[in-house]
Amino acid sequence: MIPQYLVDFSIDQIPHIHTDVIVIGSGIAGLFTAIKASKDSDVVMITKKTLLDSNTRYAQGGIAAVMNEKDSPAYHRQDTLIAGAGLCSVEAVNVLVHEGPDGVKDLMKLGTQFDEENGEIALTKEGAHSQRRILHAHGDATGAEIVRALSNQVSDRENIEMWDDHFVIDLITNDGECCGALVQKPDGERVYVQGKAVVLCTGGSGQLFRYTTNPIIATGDGVAMAYRAGALIKDMEFIQFHPTALYYPGAPRFLISEAVRGEGAVLRNIKGERFMDQYHTQMELAPRDVVARAIVSEMAKTNSTFVYLDISHESPDMVKHRFPTIYQFCLDYGLDLTIDWIPVAPAAHYMMGGVKTDLNGETSVKRLFACGEVSSTGVHGANRLASNSLSEAIVFGRRIVNQINQLSPLKHVPKIKVETDRKYNTQAVVERRLKLQKIMLRYVGLERTLKGLDKGLAELKRQLPVFESHLTKLEEFEFVNLLTCAMLTAEGAKVREESRGAHYREDFPERDEIVWRKHILHHRDQGIVEECIEHD
Repeated sequence: MIPQYLVDFSIDQIPHIHTDVIVIGSGIAGLFTAIKASKDSDVVMITKKTLLDSNTRYAQGGIAAVMNEKDSPAYHRQDTLIAGAGLCSVEAVNVLVHEGPDGVKDLMKLGTQFDEENGEIALTKEGAHSQRRILHAHGDATGAEIVRALSNQVSDRENIEMWDDHFVIDLITNDGECCGALVQKPDGERVYVQGKAVVLCTGGSGQLFRYTTNPIIATGDGVAMAYRAGALIKDMEFIQFHPTALYYPGAPRFLISEAVRGEGAVLRNIKGERFMDQYHTQMELAPRDVVARAIVSEMAKTNSTFVYLDISHESPDMVKHRFPTIYQFCLDYGLDLTIDWIPVAPAAHYMMGGVKTDLNGETSVKRLFACGEVSSTGVHGANRLASNSLSEAIVFGRRIVNQINQLSPLKHVPKIKVETDRKYNTQAVVERRLKLQKIMLRYVGLERTLKGLDKGLAELKRQLPVFESHLTKLEEFEFVNLLTCAMLTAEGAKVREESRGAHYREDFPERDEIVWRKHILHHRDQGIVEECIEHD
């Protein structure tokens, strides 16, 4: 059993900080929510690194929203539902496609400068979108531009207090209600921060896998702490692998945006043969899970560790103008996007599941909200549609703040004292983390089987005694959070005996609409719960 709290403490014996809203995380979800909340509330924003460290900064492709008259929310809704493979919440998708445009306008008012063509917002198309509806900035640096604009706003607002290099160990709950967080300061001192609402904006769990497009901070902290606090966790078996991450000696698994394929790039195996026509009618613009598995299949057929992405047939000027960041990054490693075929392979990219929320971003624990990748709003279903993630963060960030504004302040400090018999000092977790990543890649990756999942779970369970250790360091807390997310992902993948979206079981290769059009939920006390989906 995973304990509710990772460390021993007594609230009476540690310093208290009181505020209105606690925002944990500094990606687009955290920045935008903090800015919106600061209009009527005092905000403490906590991030374990710095304001500019987040997944958002690495988002290249853009943000999806209906911004021209040829497009419509109905088209965007249909594309999202198709990509989600039958598991999207129709209500949540309706919220996204109808409120997304206003959210984008909010970003522009806050200083985000999207690319323009002929005096109008430039729109591109990505995989599984039927229309051009992706706004981008500086060609392929959309996330960095949004973070730049929003972080400037955060820095300028007096009632947002920014805590860099602080780590939230656990959420404090009392009678099924979240009343604050236990936070470790850079010097190791712990404090209790109380607020009328806590908003998790902690991003995903990409570091579950050795090969990932995510930065090193993506350790699933929000999902794990919400799980310990008694919140429902949903759809954890659905991990999206991006089909095209750079695969080159000495280079990190740098993301080669889906927009490159949107602008005409094709995939070739190591023999130089284009192959996507054998796998899907949309070819290179098929949903990500289809493209990623097709690449793995070609790699197996040709006994190679990568395939090629080829945009050399397009205009060099267009490629350099549209993808300056990708062009320069590849050039730094001796690869010229305009003339070379770029070696790529799938890498873990995005977590569709997360902390279950309602349409206002509130979790099953009162006063606890989740926004962005850490949340499971129902928008993404079994497979996220490209560029819907940034839209989701702003749409539900606005809704969360509207809900928070209706909450009454917390009157009392809870009397909580945790004393356990923690038996061990932790061993070095660097090796443990690497081992966990290898287990996940081997047994809980793009292709799964019952035998492999059983073996993976058995190996993960051997690590559970770490919860009986004295945890003090950031990397120790991150490891137990990763271990929690790894267990939830593997358990969900074992229970779901079908293939759907980003979850593929070799032993159950077909999609089963009769039995499995439902969600798998995890609860710390109740275990695994199944939830049937509402029908259209």
